[in-house]
Amino acid sequence: MTLSNIPPLVTVFGGSGFVGRYVVRALAKRGYRIRVAVRRPDLALFLQPLGNVGQITFMQANLRYEETIRRAVDGADHVVNCVGILFEDGKNGFDAVQEKGARMVAEAARAAGAKLTHVSALGAGEGSESHYARSKGKAEADIRKIVPDAVIVRPSIIFGPEDDFFNKFGKMSLISPMLPVIGGGETKFQPVYVGDVAEVIARSVEGKLQAGTIYELGGRDVLTFRECLELVLSITGRKRALVSMPFGLASLFGGVASLVPFVTPPLTSDQVKLLKTDNVVSEEAKKEGRTLDGLGIRPAQLEAVLPTYLVQYRQHGQFGKAA
Repeated sequence: MTLSNIPPLVTVFGGSGFVGRYVVRALAKRGYRIRVAVRRPDLALFLQPLGNVGQITFMQANLRYEETIRRAVDGADHVVNCVGILFEDGKNGFDAVQEKGARMVAEAARAAGAKLTHVSALGAGEGSESHYARSKGKAEADIRKIVPDAVIVRPSIIFGPEDDFFNKFGKMSLISPMLPVIGGGETKFQPVYVGDVAEVIARSVEGKLQAGTIYELGGRDVLTFRECLELVLSITGRKRALVSMPFGLASLFGGVASLVPFVTPPLTSDQVKLLKTDNVVSEEAKKEGRTLDGLGIRPAQLEAVLPTYLVQYRQHGQFGKAA
């Protein structure tokens, strides 16, 4: 193999996470060399079988430390930032990881002359009431200044075997006689399959997406929060009461739950703020083709994928019956 035909190198921050592992797989299938940049490389070795020998390598990096970011980006042709957190934990706060960390990744990519694809979220905005969405919005603004041709993807709630949304309520249905319907359950979501999100990112790396553009990714169906819970119960065959919980009470519960040390909170007050706003693809993005449909990607159907992993929450597992 000559230098001229060596495959491009892509650094994937957060490559062992929920979205990142699917991105690594999509890139490996396309033949790219992949450098997985994570805090614990020893916990990311499960990714190696996704590629050929030597195709996937690992490097320790932490988005709170600039030097580790620069090392991980050095020599890369493209950088993908999949890092995100759902709640704050000690030093791993929204500002440190999702804003400052994302900014340092963009600066490192620019210094290395690498292209950049950044994973944000629908609802991101500098003026959002939610700290999570606000940090995502500030990161987007910084990235567009530092790397104007960066591609930004904004997915709605992402579903897949390792998701933290449908799995959360599936687990809850195992032990709780009720599921909380926060704010009346009228908030709308457009769940998108993790494999579809990874496909868009892989196409961005290939140069098939428009530079300097924000893409909004939503699935086929728009469901209310209540409908999402009803779907979980239908698939798992569990009969649980859906109890309405006002935003104020949910926020209070989330605040208390966040104070319990060494325990992942089932809900935070900041997540309650997110639930006050619909999480769907905008009409503007649809008109401009900045969606899955606009890219010619047929979104995976929610009801076809959910049973493949929510089956574990049925009374007798795969041998149990849906409602």
